[in-house]
Amino acid sequence: MIAPAAVRGATSEVGPLRTVLLHRPGAELRRLTPRNNDQLLFDGVPWVRRAQEEHDAFAAELGSRGVEVLYLDRLLAEVLADPAARAELITAAVDDPRLGATLKRTAAAHLADLSPEDLARALVAGVAHDELPGARGLSWELMARGDFVVPPLPNLLFTRDSSVWVGDQVAVTSLAMPARHRESTITAAVYAHHPRFAGAEQLYDASLEHLEGGDVLLLAPGVVAVGVGERTTPGGAERLARRVFARGLAHTVLVVPIAQQRATMHLDTIATMVDVDAMVVYPAVASSLVAWTVTADVTPDDDDTTDLVVRGPAPFLEAAAAAMGIDRLRVIDTGLDPVTAEREQWDDGNNTLALAPRLAVAYERNTVTNAALEAAGIEVVRISGSELGSGRGGPRCMSCPVRRDPL
Repeated sequence: MIAPAAVRGATSEVGPLRTVLLHRPGAELRRLTPRNNDQLLFDGVPWVRRAQEEHDAFAAELGSRGVEVLYLDRLLAEVLADPAARAELITAAVDDPRLGATLKRTAAAHLADLSPEDLARALVAGVAHDELPGARGLSWELMARGDFVVPPLPNLLFTRDSSVWVGDQVAVTSLAMPARHRESTITAAVYAHHPRFAGAEQLYDASLEHLEGGDVLLLAPGVVAVGVGERTTPGGAERLARRVFARGLAHTVLVVPIAQQRATMHLDTIATMVDVDAMVVYPAVASSLVAWTVTADVTPDDDDTTDLVVRGPAPFLEAAAAAMGIDRLRVIDTGLDPVTAEREQWDDGNNTLALAPRLAVAYERNTVTNAALEAAGIEVVRISGSELGSGRGGPRCMSCPVRRDPL
């Protein structure tokens, strides 16, 4: 039996969205340069003011449709008034073998003296070599002026990746790329210490096998799809499956292999739900995607020792329909030629955020995909993303639903 939806949480991708967690891009984007943008997982150096304007317009569209918007940096600043949370996050920020013992102590002392608001900014935007008063130690002396003692977190913009709600429990994920590891420590601290999330039960944590929220799709109540590729490992998918079964949050997990490359880093870069029985899918992979269907062998009673039954592989769309209990899963036929399809997939044309059944947010630049969605009966809320998209993420990537109404 599947656990009922609670005041917090989600059981689908398309239930009416009520509360969402966003992060407005800030000073951390100003840290990006041609020298470090690849290491920090951006494909260019964005125009920060325009990125902020685009993000504000995105948040305003959500708010105008009755969605409560929570901002991660504001929650973080509130959490940092708690001594336990401060200590936890400062320790994580300086837990870096590059620093050496002397610089680690100096950096920790500097961070400990900051106000909650200034500490929140430092944890997100980072601390550069020349921004550390009284710094000393061999590591600091040998650092270049442009190096960071505490690296910035420009990808915090993509709140979907570091946590995902499954039913009424939150999975704080284990991010694969070194540039993103600290994002999960921030998200975990907010869920653990902020009164807004008091009593929230954690389904997953960052110490476990790699699993990222962009690879987790709630296809229907009780049915979870997990992409396995560049960011999420088979071990992460297996661990999540055991836990959702043991806690009554799902009866079926579909494990979907995807190409291990930047253009398809997550499952939601190639497929997202736009209705209870409809999905927009990158045409180049729609017919070739397969899935392994995973269920529990017997009624599970333990998070990590549940015996699993694995069947497949089978065509993904067929396996999904069977698990969802429907005749077929409709695929929005974008009718794109191969070149246009590749361009719009790279520009996150398949990365939509459903606000309700048949209502989705999408980047305005993907004109052909958006027209196909509308022809299929999906209302498209168009937003600008010329600068936001430089980190390879669309509206779904930039949003973590905290509460959706059940279908």
